[in-house]
Amino acid sequence: MTPTPIRPETYRFHNGQKAALPFEPQEYDQRLAKLRERMETLGVDTALFTSMQNVAYYSGFLYCSFGRPYGLVVTADQSVTISAGIDAGQPWRRSHGDTLTYTDWSRDNFWRAVKSVVGEGAVLGCESDHLTLIQRDRLEDFLQPLTMLDLSLEAMEQRMHKTDAEIALIREGAQVADVGGFAIRDVIREGTREIDVAMAGRDAMELEIAKRFPEAEYRDTWVWFQSDLNTDGAHNPVTSRALQRGDILSLNAFPMISGYYTALERTLFLGDVDPASRKIWEANVATHEYGMSLLKPGASCGEITQQINAFLSERDLLQYRTFGYGHSFGVLSHYYGREAGLELREDIDTVLEPGMVISMEPMLTIPHGQPGAGGYREHDILVINETGAENITGFPYGPEFNVVG
Repeated sequence: MTPTPIRPETYRFHNGQKAALPFEPQEYDQRLAKLRERMETLGVDTALFTSMQNVAYYSGFLYCSFGRPYGLVVTADQSVTISAGIDAGQPWRRSHGDTLTYTDWSRDNFWRAVKSVVGEGAVLGCESDHLTLIQRDRLEDFLQPLTMLDLSLEAMEQRMHKTDAEIALIREGAQVADVGGFAIRDVIREGTREIDVAMAGRDAMELEIAKRFPEAEYRDTWVWFQSDLNTDGAHNPVTSRALQRGDILSLNAFPMISGYYTALERTLFLGDVDPASRKIWEANVATHEYGMSLLKPGASCGEITQQINAFLSERDLLQYRTFGYGHSFGVLSHYYGREAGLELREDIDTVLEPGMVISMEPMLTIPHGQPGAGGYREHDILVINETGAENITGFPYGPEFNVVG
């Protein structure tokens, strides 16, 4: 009888050569150094990150879960990504530091891989906002930590303050979004479907990213192009609706560069704009410009929000606001990474500081059947500096440029 071969629980697969990451090794070393300083202050021996945003931020590796857990273990002298065997050598090639691969041969080999690096009885930092109840139970069973501390807010605070290298990447992303915006504008025609317009913008951005970043990975760039009733929500999916003359349109271009998200969002009209719609549109543009003037170091997110609320209230439009007025940028997308500590909302008291990157994106939604019905949204990205903010979005906004076709 042939003996059953011994199948490993974990192994290292350093296949090929390390690939170029979004940033130089020194950038990741600096991020890890700041993290370790905070871990030491908190008395944390080892950190285990399981979210896409933090694994990517500290290692450069943006995983594709597909139902499998992934992680990054950071100790005083190690940085090790924990990856599934289905990805072979790609996690090691795309990681700053080491990579340990776990197999599917038996359940919970992910946690056995983590344990082989962490050991038992550690003071463990983790992401409480990412661990499911089941995975937290697995963590406690396998690692038996002395105690656990939540590092999700600490990591988010670090990610909110961008380095020069991050700002340079975000700046290029904003320029790519402009390329997508012009490509979208160029194909808007009566009878064209939303999906056709969206594909034109997406293709233009992906080609531009490949030109600017020839060594990068390419994934997740997308466009939401909406028309008529479909403009009422900021995240409404694309449909096959054919555009009609007089439609309100919403252009939303989102290039993704190595996990870094940027955005361009604009209101347009096809052919002509009626007086009631123009009035709402111009009011939202005025709100947008007023909001951008408030973005400066020392201002708090909550105070800025209240000032914009007052601006809209004076014009009897506040009841049409649908969400906050802006948010942070960095390692995030519509799937992961929201930096909730830097959003323009009433309940956020974060004070703006140089090096933060934030959008201004007021939106008014007028219900269907009312004069001027539709969703109006303008969106620019601004980098907070020592004296104010630099707008890095170049695509024009307002009726003078965006009545098309």
